[in-house]
Amino acid sequence: MPEMKIRRELLEMLFALGKAEHPNEFLAILKAKDGIIEELELAPGTYSNENSASFSIDMMPLSTDTAGSAHSHPCGLVRPSDADLKMFPKIGRFHIIIGTPYNNDTWRAFRANGDPYDMEVVD
Repeated sequence: MPEMKIRRELLEMLFALGKAEHPNEFLAILKAKDGIIEELELAPGTYSNENSASFSIDMMPLSTDTAGSAHSHPCGLVRPSDADLKMFPKIGRFHIIIGTPYNNDTWRAFRANGDPYDMEVVD
């Protein structure tokens, strides 16, 4: 399976989104080019609160560059919930969860099956 990396600038944007939406969750679709996640799209029709963020999969933009998703866990836990594990395979192969206080120490990447993934950050 091909390796996936993420741009530092995008990761920092995800931290900023987590802070801006706190105490609610945010949900974004991650876009990759040549094995590097470089862009995000906010999921259309997203509903979020302190416990979850969701959207209709039917509203997801059709694209061949979708790598996966990113969302926040305002509670600080950076592991997939049962709902995350159901959603991950529907959106892509790689997923990022960011917890409070939304920085380099409070994020983790996962494969679609929920296994942790050591995602490299590149400039």
